[in-house]
Amino acid sequence: MFAKIYQPAKSAMTSGQAKTHGWVLEFTPESRRTIDPLMGWTGSADMNGQVRLGFETREAAEDYATRHKLAYQVLEPKKRKPVIRAKGYGANFATERRAAWTH
Repeated sequence: MFAKIYQPAKSAMTSGQAKTHGWVLEFTPESRRTIDPLMGWTGSADMNGQVRLGFETREAAEDYATRHKLAYQVLEPKKRKPVIRAKGYGANFATERRAAWTH
């Protein structure tokens, strides 16, 4: 069994960073997915594809993999540059505004 250890990316639906600080260990699929001829559902005989383990740190995930003799690969996260604007949304409500606020 081969596993990959990675830090999940943020959801594309939000700008928040929730649930992106932990690390995840997932198994790579060992068999192809098949289509059921009667119902048309997609299925697989690989039960490890359903396993997704969460860890607080990268080291904890690596320790788990080595303890259970799993071959693994660590995928390094790509860090985002923080978006800090000089005049963001809060500037709309500034008390030192000299002119009338308009759109």
